[in-house]
Amino acid sequence: MVTFKRIVLAERPETDIQDNTFKTETAPLPDKSSLKDDEVLIKVEHLSLDPAMRGWLRDTRSYLPPVKIGEVMRAGGLGSVVALGPNVKSLKEGDHVEGILGWQEYSVVSEKTLTKRVPPQGAQLTDYLGVLGMPGQTAYWGITDVGQIKPGETVVVSGAAGAVGSTVCQIAKLRGCNVVGIAGGKDKCEWLEKDLGIKAIDYKASNFHEEFKKIGYLDVYFDNVGGDMLDFALTRLKQHARIVLCGAISDYNSVKPKGLSSYLSLIAMRGRLQGFIVFDYKERYAEAEKEMAQWIAEGKLKRRETVLYGIENCVKGLQGIFKGANTGKMLITLDQQNKARI
Repeated sequence: MVTFKRIVLAERPETDIQDNTFKTETAPLPDKSSLKDDEVLIKVEHLSLDPAMRGWLRDTRSYLPPVKIGEVMRAGGLGSVVALGPNVKSLKEGDHVEGILGWQEYSVVSEKTLTKRVPPQGAQLTDYLGVLGMPGQTAYWGITDVGQIKPGETVVVSGAAGAVGSTVCQIAKLRGCNVVGIAGGKDKCEWLEKDLGIKAIDYKASNFHEEFKKIGYLDVYFDNVGGDMLDFALTRLKQHARIVLCGAISDYNSVKPKGLSSYLSLIAMRGRLQGFIVFDYKERYAEAEKEMAQWIAEGKLKRRETVLYGIENCVKGLQGIFKGANTGKMLITLDQQNKARI
């Protein structure tokens, strides 16, 4: 009997994700005859690791239901079609597809949940888990629609060296804004400045708050971090500033975040603080993908991947996101013979 590995949720973490939060199981590989009419068997090749996955482990009301105990960990992924149910019409064996494939080496999902993927000029397949996928869509709609950026405005981005943040910085720059990225550590700040042409400040530096003040007052703050950094940013607003609440990685492992103390500046500055979920824009994904694919082809939109190999590194990789282990997109590549560029 042919088997494959999958990783399931074993217990809900109260704070940080632990090694025993998940467990690895072995399951029999389904054969073609067992597939239902609309089902597709996929060999998983790449898996996305994202800060939002921590929220999916909480048994609370949110934009998606929580992952259940004993359930395969939810994750976006890319893979190749191995077998098709009798009524699947839009795909053929060997096609590359994107979907919610989970932490497993093989996945059986409905045809309607999959998107066939063929990279455009200058792109690679794994871009569909990064700049051409959910992180890119999050960046695009967050900064353009929620942030409503205009040429000449001052835009500050926290978590600027991550998959979403680095894309936000570049989109804002391409739209004519004055952009400053906040990142942790010399290497990440150098990447932002030398490779992406984005002014960067290091939140780990002892003079961080002084450097933040040198930016002047800001029109848009795109927040991936939350906590004390967001609280300080609220003291640096221009009139009618927009704060885009995308994520709060500093608080995802907290039992009870302490909240904000500088929110009164929103009243004085007539500011707007708005959360958003990228799924709200699913009917418009093609618009963003088209523009970003063009920027890639023209060499105007750059990206970086941090890649770990093998399904056994999924837990390590997700833990690493909360320790700043990644620059750009964090990925798991299951097949070491098919390595993504780093």
